[in-house]
Amino acid sequence: MAWIPPGSFVMGTDRVDAKNESLQLGFPQSWYEDEQPSHHIVLQGFYIDRHEVTQGDYLKFIRRTGHSPPPHWRNGEYKVGSKDLPITFVDWHDANDYCRWLKKRLPSEVQWEKAARGTDGRLYPWGNLFDVEKAHLSPASDLVLERSPVGAYPLGVSPYGVSDMVGNVWEWTDSWYLAYPGSSLKKPEFGMKHRVVRGLSYNTLGHYPNGAYARVLEVYARAGARSYDPPAARLEDLGFRCVKQPDLEP
Repeated sequence: MAWIPPGSFVMGTDRVDAKNESLQLGFPQSWYEDEQPSHHIVLQGFYIDRHEVTQGDYLKFIRRTGHSPPPHWRNGEYKVGSKDLPITFVDWHDANDYCRWLKKRLPSEVQWEKAARGTDGRLYPWGNLFDVEKAHLSPASDLVLERSPVGAYPLGVSPYGVSDMVGNVWEWTDSWYLAYPGSSLKKPEFGMKHRVVRGLSYNTLGHYPNGAYARVLEVYARAGARSYDPPAARLEDLGFRCVKQPDLEP
């Protein structure tokens, strides 16, 4: 696990989509609006897994606890050769059970963002310039990718040495999808209905006109970008990692 030291950091953003790019491309909401306003948060130190939980990790959990395996596994085991791929097709409850089995827990949205961005307000785990080569992301709308082994993009680690905070698979957090403090935004999705997921995945973001895919990817690959899913969702590109409080040994 990586140690995330105590202290403050800036969460969210004050950016606005001044050119209305998102609406012109058919998005239901303006870019950045559910990440506003930026705000300082003081956190205690904590440990976070350097890598997303792998299929090999999850198999140990199943064998030792009797927990149900992901529905796509045959005979209760992952495909040969895929031990180091991140676990997917697990809902929020599965992920929460795994973390608690190890006396850990799922990260809050705040913890996740600090571990991904550090304290300098950077846009991506590796800095402020987008570079699709530094994360396992689909660089085009017509590419069909699969998960990659965890830690396969060492140049894309966060300031604390945490891998795959952007790309590979989306990650569950412990937080409900709510407006940020100080925001007047109202959405029907807000409330104790959906859990925040972070980090974007390898899946394509869709088809966009006039080469706009690259711009969409640049926006949605930011470490501050938010999304959400209902707790019962089991998706092919949604996994998780765990955190541990500082009074426990990593």
